[in-house]
This record gives sequence, C-alpha cells and structure tokens, in this order.
Amino acid sequence: MGSKKMKTIKKSISLSVLLIALIVSGCVSWQKNYGRLKTIPNGQKHLTIQNLIDNWDKYHIYSSDPYAGPGFRSPLGIMFDPKNNDTMLVGDRWKKVNDQKTLTDMTKRISLVTQHEPWLNEILGADGLLYGYLYYSYGVVTLKVVGEKKMYIFNLEEPPYGGSNDD
Repeated sequence: MGSKKMKTIKKSISLSVLLIALIVSGCVSWQKNYGRLKTIPNGQKHLTIQNLIDNWDKYHIYSSDPYAGPGFRSPLGIMFDPKNNDTMLVGDRWKKVNDQKTLTDMTKRISLVTQHEPWLNEILGADGLLYGYLYYSYGVVTLKVVGEKKMYIFNLEEPPYGGSNDD
C-alpha cells in the first residue's frame, strides 16, 4: 500500500513541476512582446531633454495630448523616434510636432498640466534594442511590440484630477 501512495505523490509532484514550468515559460514568452522604459539619470554625461530639443530635426517627434482638437493644449508626454534607425514608434493619440518652438513650449507645459516633474526615459524592446525616448511625468506606460521593429505606445495616463488647469 505504501508503494501506491509513493507513486501518487511522485505523480503529483511531477504534474506540479510541469505546471510551474508551463506558467513560467508562458510569462517569459508574454514579456517578449512588450517594451520597457529605462530612466536616464541626470548629469552632464547623459542625454538630456535639452539635447533632444537642440537636435529636434533628427527625430520624428510626437506629443500625447488628451485634447482631440487641433494644436497641443494639454501635453502629457513627448515621444522622440530617431530618424536614423530602422525602428518605429506608433500610437493612436499622439500628434506630430513639426517645429522646435512648439517642442520647447510643450516640454515646459508637461509639469503644468500633470502637476508632476517630467523625466527622460529610453524606450527599449524586450531584447534591449533602443526604439527612442519618452519625456513624461505621470502614470504607467504600456509599450507593445506590434511588428518587425515596430513599437506601439499606448495613450499616456492622465492624473486623477484631470491634469490640465485650462478650464
């Protein structure tokens, strides 16, 4: 009778190990489809938002703005997609920024809109490939790889109080 009980225990342990292995491998493959942000530290040896503004013509630049109309009323963040690489950043509620003056004004407005100080981040794929940069100040950002070297940036989160004081 003890031998039968041991076989049942071994079978249960084997099934448990198999189940855990399947869960872990599922989580790992799920993560392959998502990007991540890496905060760029402040300092002279690091890239800054001013460097990006000064070299604005080397990037496709987009602003996340919950305002659906024309113009940039309430910027929540700014995305910089380098022109000299083969990656692409895309999203639904991102408006193209076409000049340096608008870019400069928007970088100053983010903290006014969100009431939080913005920081600069690298946008990286699961494999560590650099897709671009994101300058924003509030909330969780979801980044999903949607094609060959193409990353979808979901809409940025608005602060709970609605963000803008433009009423």
